[in-house]
Amino acid sequence: MKDDQRFKHESLQDSKTIATLLNALTNAISDGKIVMEDGNASLTMEPKGLLHFKLSASKEDDQNRLNIKISWQGKTTVESEKNIKISGG
Repeated sequence: MKDDQRFKHESLQDSKTIATLLNALTNAISDGKIVMEDGNASLTMEPKGLLHFKLSASKEDDQNRLNIKISWQGKTTVESEKNIKISGG
């Protein structure tokens, strides 16, 4: 049985806020439980074992891009909530 659950959040933030969110994400990964919430949905993930990490960056004229991708095998759950939060278990 297929169990697809997705969470997507996009917003404009200053660099200090993004650093705070990234720190919360690294702490959550270290704790083994990531809870993400915003006004549309929430998603809980439990990273375990080996995680695949991909980092890419590009700079073209005035356009800068940094992509971080982390993936692993595991289960997820979805609920509805508001305001994005990233926290550890």
